[in-house]
Amino acid sequence: MKTKTLFLALVAAASFCTISFAQSSPQRAAQPPIIIKFSHVVAQDTPKGKGALRFKELAEKATNGRVKVEIYPNSQLYKDKEELEALQMGAVQMLAPSLSKFGPLGVKEFEVFDLPYIFPSSAVLKRVTDGPIGKDLFKKLEPKGITGLAYWDNGFKVMTASKLLKTPADFKGVKIRIQSSKVLDAQMRALGANPQVLPFSEVYQAMQTGVVDGGENTPSNVYTQKMYEVQKYLTVSNHGYIGYAVVVNKKFWDGLPADIRGLLETAMKDATKYANTIAQEENDNALEAIRKSGKTTIYTLTDAEKTEWRKALFPVQKQMEGRIGKELIASVNKESATLGFK
Repeated sequence: MKTKTLFLALVAAASFCTISFAQSSPQRAAQPPIIIKFSHVVAQDTPKGKGALRFKELAEKATNGRVKVEIYPNSQLYKDKEELEALQMGAVQMLAPSLSKFGPLGVKEFEVFDLPYIFPSSAVLKRVTDGPIGKDLFKKLEPKGITGLAYWDNGFKVMTASKLLKTPADFKGVKIRIQSSKVLDAQMRALGANPQVLPFSEVYQAMQTGVVDGGENTPSNVYTQKMYEVQKYLTVSNHGYIGYAVVVNKKFWDGLPADIRGLLETAMKDATKYANTIAQEENDNALEAIRKSGKTTIYTLTDAEKTEWRKALFPVQKQMEGRIGKELIASVNKESATLGFK
């Protein structure tokens, strides 16, 4: 661990020296470009992967080459548990981790996004991420040396498994892969499942070898990671949400020239609009592709079955009030009520 931390520190120092030289040289034409290493754990052809590529395109064009964005997908640089430490050390400048990742970092309020069935529609979700709640959550990252730039959508989750999951009773004893999240752990235990925390990059092999029986994810991730090839059943439950926060190293971001930072903010705004627009389409297309493959049986919950799932999972909200914050959970539920959801 000490060796790893030292390595990250050396990489961070080298990156800082590069940007400092670029900013101090009197001859802009001779300046090397400012490098932004953008690391993520999913495939290029997912909503997040495509959003990252769009940001690269827009950022480099807007800054006339003064900024170069290097994209590292599919955990090429860091796995789930490593990337935030790398960001804080400055080994990478930009990430788009799932919102669950900030709980282990100490910002437990982000785990509100993990609560089952707390977002009854995309409209409610947008009111939360685009409104005061979303902005307040980003402020909580700043003491950790992280600046939040945008929320990227990935969609609502489905369940995959080696057996059909129709009712809470079907989950008893089933080993389900989850992200590192106390909320998701509680969710699976409420269903009677046995939660297993695994890095995203290891899920396919774990499913293939039987280390886990199933998992939860968006259709686009299930498809692009080929999980459907090693899972017999997929249940369209929309029981939870997966989203990402595009974040940067705060020291790096604050040290950028003001004009560059402004151009990058505009590029991020446009890339965010693009990524969030394609998310639903990507998931719909992925689900249809999985259906056509014939390798996985797709089952959609009936209204009665979904009600049964909600009843089993609702106590998780109460259980997590002490961890996430009673007022925060109530604020999200208030946004649902505003749009007519109970």
